[in-house]
Amino acid sequence: MAGRALVHVRIAQGRVLRLASLAVRVAWLLIVFTFFGCAPRVDNARVALPPPIESSTIGPDDVFKMQIVGEKDLPEEYQVSSDGSVDLPYIHRVQAGGLEPQELAKLVREKLVADQILKDPSVIVTIKEYRSKKITVLGQVQKPGSFPFASGMTLLQAVSVSGGFTSIAKTDRVNLTRKTKSGSKMVVLSVDSITDGRSPDIPLQAGDVVYVSERVF
Repeated sequence: MAGRALVHVRIAQGRVLRLASLAVRVAWLLIVFTFFGCAPRVDNARVALPPPIESSTIGPDDVFKMQIVGEKDLPEEYQVSSDGSVDLPYIHRVQAGGLEPQELAKLVREKLVADQILKDPSVIVTIKEYRSKKITVLGQVQKPGSFPFASGMTLLQAVSVSGGFTSIAKTDRVNLTRKTKSGSKMVVLSVDSITDGRSPDIPLQAGDVVYVSERVF
């Protein structure tokens, strides 16, 4: 009789342990479901993202066109060197980095007059390509890295130039870090909301960093 009682006790203990193990598993599943499966949707309209700041200043590697009216034999296209300087006709090396196109045109005109090369020249400078301005896309995209920034570029376009998302990208919670006058600001955005038509695309600014994390399965 004592042996049978001991067997019954061990069976009961085994059942208790199995139930306890099952309870732990259920609890973990509830935690995962709560924190990952039921995460609230990101509402892009409620995200406090500072508006993009347009910058047209000239920087290293930028390519611009310069015309001096009446001087038809001069080259029109120039590229800024890595130190921000550029070699121009008549006036040789000038510092273009940090200047607006119109400021560079004014500088060239003043030097031409001061050096008595031309009396009253008309100088026009237009930017052909801003190679100094870039956006960076990292994480779960096909081609992470830095890419040339084009005026009017959006979040979807940035993802596109980086080759698109990988199969494990968490597209409903994408981090965007933007430099501001007071430092930097990081926000979480939903690309799904944009592609689904629930919110408009997000305009970017030069220097923005997009990070796409991996989905939790």
